[in-house]
Amino acid sequence: MSLLYAWGHVPLSTDRTAFVVSRYSAPIDSLDESQPAGQARSVQTTWMYTLGAIVFFFVVLDAILLLTALANFSASRSLLDGMLVALVLLSSVVQVRYCWFLRVGRGGGMPRLAWTVTLAAPALVAWVLGLFAEGAGLFAALPLWLAANVVAPLLPKRQRWTLILLAAIVTIAHPLLAAGLLNNPFDLDSAGRAWLLLSYGALLPAMILSSLWWWEIVVTLDRHRSVAADLAVAQERLRFASDLHDIQGHHLQVIALKSELAERMLAIDPDAAREHVHETRLIAKQALEETRALVAGLRDVDLASELENAREVLTAAGADCELQLGALPTGADVRRVLALVVREATTNILRHSSATRASIRLETTADGSTLEIDNNALNSATDATGQVDSSGLAGLRNRVSALNGQLVTEVSDDRFALRVSVPAKVRAEA
Repeated sequence: MSLLYAWGHVPLSTDRTAFVVSRYSAPIDSLDESQPAGQARSVQTTWMYTLGAIVFFFVVLDAILLLTALANFSASRSLLDGMLVALVLLSSVVQVRYCWFLRVGRGGGMPRLAWTVTLAAPALVAWVLGLFAEGAGLFAALPLWLAANVVAPLLPKRQRWTLILLAAIVTIAHPLLAAGLLNNPFDLDSAGRAWLLLSYGALLPAMILSSLWWWEIVVTLDRHRSVAADLAVAQERLRFASDLHDIQGHHLQVIALKSELAERMLAIDPDAAREHVHETRLIAKQALEETRALVAGLRDVDLASELENAREVLTAAGADCELQLGALPTGADVRRVLALVVREATTNILRHSSATRASIRLETTADGSTLEIDNNALNSATDATGQVDSSGLAGLRNRVSALNGQLVTEVSDDRFALRVSVPAKVRAEA
């Protein structure tokens, strides 16, 4: 199959439809390696069934035409009927081979001109010779009809239906011309015996176009599935980046604070400075462990620990931190998101303010949980709209939204406040 397809394959036009299916226009062993093997095999199998159905129709119709031509030749033993047998056989072979180009879909563009000429020439010659062959009738005209139907799907819509209409007119006109101009009347008895051939021939355009329509649907669905997989990967990367930002941003800010305190107290109180250096080492070790856990997908954030840690860090930074805690939420997802909010808010206070006062309030009721964090002494990193120059808050908004909650910020004078509300019942997609 691969060798047969590769034989004579040439680039097709690059319009939209051809581009959609171009990734599947190679043999199965050369499909895109980035696509999962199961998906590639499924798409390839669908095309093989589609191609098999189309080829089956052509083989059956061409076989009937060939048997009819052989019967005429056996009865007459004329050179003209012998030439018709050869032309029908050649036309049949080229038609079956031409079916492989249908893989580009409807309107996918024509292959090399030589292929189309090779397809049309024997059918056209058979049509002309059939006018002079006694008893040939419609049978000599049908190869041209079949050739037109295998070419038409590759053309744009208007040209496609124009070609089919012209082919139908030329096919029907053949016995009329033979009878009227050349006194070669059409055999009505043979037409009655070939009703099945004529019926299937008339339905051929609908069969081919519907088969290609189904093939395009499969290709489109597979492309959408690949896009969905890419989006899932991108979303996971964003989640990982957000988690990494939460870890490294917070810990590095605390390390910088501890190092600054140790530097200031080194000449005043060496013991206190030594304690700050020790804490810096522990924080760096914790950051390393959490980063490793994040990579392994095992990281968990404890809300109670983050609340206590926030108070200690802000107090060490010189802010009078008030911690008001009610009951902690019971949902693991809610606790984790609120812990990340506390961590990011603490980091932003250290980075974007010279706070002397800060407060953290957490309240949990039957309706949900509310977390409020505010501080004073903002610096220029916060604009008049209350938007802190931090990608962390944007990531937190996405996390809170996933729990059907809200994260809002507010600025008044030199005070910045962050408020998070999460309902007790988180929506199912969270």
